Amino acid sequence: MSRLEELLARGVRIPAPGSVEIGEEVVAERIAPGAVIHAGCRIFGASSSIGPGCVLGREAPATVEDCQLGEGVALKGGYFSGAVFLDGAGVGSGGHIRPGTILEEGAEVAHSVGLKQTIFFPFVVGGSLINFCDALMAGGRSRREHSEIGSSFVHFNFTPQGDKATASLIGDVPRGVMLDQAPIFLGGQGGIVGPVRVEYGTVQPAGLILRKDVVAEGKLVVPRSPHPDIRTYGAGYRSVSRILRNCAVYLGNIAALQVWYELARGPIMTRTAHGAACWEGARTQLAVVRAERLKQMQRVVDQVLAEGQVGVPEALQAERDALAKSWPATRERLVAAGDAACAEKDVFLAAWNGAKEEGYLERIRGLTPEAKAAGTAWLQKIVNDAGLPV
Repeated sequence: MSRLEELLARGVRIPAPGSVEIGEEVVAERIAPGAVIHAGCRIFGASSSIGPGCVLGREAPATVEDCQLGEGVALKGGYFSGAVFLDGAGVGSGGHIRPGTILEEGAEVAHSVGLKQTIFFPFVVGGSLINFCDALMAGGRSRREHSEIGSSFVHFNFTPQGDKATASLIGDVPRGVMLDQAPIFLGGQGGIVGPVRVEYGTVQPAGLILRKDVVAEGKLVVPRSPHPDIRTYGAGYRSVSRILRNCAVYLGNIAALQVWYELARGPIMTRTAHGAACWEGARTQLAVVRAERLKQMQRVVDQVLAEGQVGVPEALQAERDALAKSWPATRERLVAAGDAACAEKDVFLAAWNGAKEEGYLERIRGLTPEAKAAGTAWLQKIVNDAGLPV
């Protein structure tokens, strides 16, 4: 019996089976009965998992390769590889979703969107014609009050120096997982030049490019155009301290999210086979993101410390010397970043594990303000312990 025949026998709905391709490595038991696979779709990869109520290819053919889908996920058309889509997530037709991507509960994007190394917390919504690689975005309290990325928005993630040490933190992990922060709005036809950090409640009007951190909450931000004649030095960097600091903060947040998946999400997600697959997939992709971010930081450091740079001002040379001295210890802390033992962790986990709500979103909403504050403090300690470079 072929994989296609196995799926049909299991109750997977395939209206046009003659047009669907299922790789022989696909495990039929990982495709839930009732999932719908429309004409022209292809599924590859032994780790692929599709939960109940998922719909593939409703608007156009979809290729799914080593992805994990929770319940009620809609991938309407495009190419999806090495990504995780939790319950209710959705992508419009023409999607190009690559490894390192996690769309959590209810997060969705419209048509013709490219994502890679990108994490959207629950309810984050993106419009159409978006390229949003190398970023984490949180914010919002519900599907009605969500963080938004307007259509034709770009996260610029490649530098003239040829690196991608540019991941942007839009919101954060310690507060974002509690689902009680103000949403963030990024207007259409705009962009962000990474790496930046953006606080909750930020509104960036349409048609503008953000190049600097937004450190105050609840601000309308109107970025100004850069100076047209700024001289660069050496490898092209004016200064790398902010770049590396933002990269370190991002890495610390990923470390905190890894711990969150392990201790908070794990007991809930592993109750079902498709949930366990998503849990394993998310942990795998977070490790991929972390390794990539560290690699890109190392590339910047290598460029800055390379021999042969001349004409560097005294202040930048001092920064370079300090980096050479501090980087080995900083890198070691970033590699080792993980769970932090503290009283706040114990308080939070006692509340979390003792909660009656079975669903992830319901359990978060049922937490007391004190429990949420303890959880945030615990996760923030993980971020802080990662250590910051010069």
